[in-house]
Amino acid sequence: MQDELKEDKWYHGISRYQWLVLIIASLGWVFDVFEGQIFVASMNEAMPSLIRVEPLSEEELQNPQKVEAHEKEISGRKALYNNIALGAFLIGGALGGIAFGALSDRIGRKKTMSLTILFYSFFTCLSALSQEWWQLAGFRFLVALGVGGEWAVASTLVAETFPPKARARVGSIFHASSVLGTYLAILAGAFIIGNESIQAYAENAGHPSLPWRIGFALGVVPSFLIIWIRRSMHEPESWQQAQEASHDGEGKKLGSIMDLMLPEYVKGTCIGVLLAAIGLATFWGVHIYGKNAFLNAVQADYLAEQFPGQAEISPDESKAYLETIKAPLKRWEMLGMFLATTGGGLGLLAFGPICEWVGRRGAFFLFHVGGLISSLLLFQVFHNATVIGCFLPVFGFLTLGMHAGYAIYFPELYPTRMRGTGTGFCFNAGRILAAPILFIGGWMQKDWGYSLAQTATILSMLYIVGAILPYFARETKGSELLE
Repeated sequence: MQDELKEDKWYHGISRYQWLVLIIASLGWVFDVFEGQIFVASMNEAMPSLIRVEPLSEEELQNPQKVEAHEKEISGRKALYNNIALGAFLIGGALGGIAFGALSDRIGRKKTMSLTILFYSFFTCLSALSQEWWQLAGFRFLVALGVGGEWAVASTLVAETFPPKARARVGSIFHASSVLGTYLAILAGAFIIGNESIQAYAENAGHPSLPWRIGFALGVVPSFLIIWIRRSMHEPESWQQAQEASHDGEGKKLGSIMDLMLPEYVKGTCIGVLLAAIGLATFWGVHIYGKNAFLNAVQADYLAEQFPGQAEISPDESKAYLETIKAPLKRWEMLGMFLATTGGGLGLLAFGPICEWVGRRGAFFLFHVGGLISSLLLFQVFHNATVIGCFLPVFGFLTLGMHAGYAIYFPELYPTRMRGTGTGFCFNAGRILAAPILFIGGWMQKDWGYSLAQTATILSMLYIVGAILPYFARETKGSELLE
């Protein structure tokens, strides 16, 4: 009886090498996410330092309306340029994921993963040298080529290495490791970018942008992971068999993007792309701004304490005071990012067991509905800093958890010869669809007068579409991978 119970455990019989593959794939994903999130952790410092504006004259400084218009122009341009950089990251990730995903079907998972890590490490490090906002946005595009490719290859590799009973669980563990990458970015934001000693040294040396540049320079570290990959891993047997069959003329072409449109795959491809587009658009347009909602509430508390009983505080007064507490505010901002990320990590871990319980379609439905409700509560109902801080883990759980489904579900839709291609295409074509949404989000704040909370609320309506899509999807719970 005990032996039968052991057999039922999802982890029973998993070999040491299979665990090694999960660890290496997860580390690649951890650093992949760090390269993306280091921009989120530093965007409020990096982009303003790269915006070139004409300073106001002494006469204009005496005019409150001129000063307010000037500050609004800078704020609007920062929001627009940040969203352009985020959009460039999505487009770059899309192209990289599709290209490297197809490449992994042709030259193998191991070689392609090494290439993607080298790509994103090199260009994140180069981002530290940006002198103009468009240069930083351009580097974000190049970083994303490797970032998008790494996820497609790593998720495919994990799915091919583990048996069906373990696939959903390890897929969740793999994707949940992303929170460690965000934690690394948070640490860099709190203790390097927001470090008072480094800030003081940088300003005294005449290089006030040095802290965020150091954060980006850390991007070179993941390149050392390539050595471990090349020494420890080999290609999955299923891929080797598909390659041999293709070379012998017995199998179909490897890594063909056109085959994704064959009748037996086109429906799954379209649903996969739309699920990813919604998840990525809401991640960059809703989820990452949970920390901003928390920061805004904290700032309001600081200002109320500094100016007690004052109904209205002038922009000049609030800006001057907030500038004096910049370092503490940065730590509060990173705390908000930590809380949302921690909840998100739990959501990613929970997606696997939930989709084993209610199926892939049911899990996607539950998380999208939860994402909509939690977003409306955070951005429209809650205003107290303590309440928001306590709610952020719930918000993160519900707005990020469905992303584990992409690593679980997409590889199950395709046979071995096109699994990397299909997985990469679904996730990264979704990036292409998501990018214009972020550009619109930037314009909504710069030119249309919407606040950050209003913009995030409007974008959260995409969760409604995400809740409907699973109704049309194919259920893959408990099925073998297609050969």
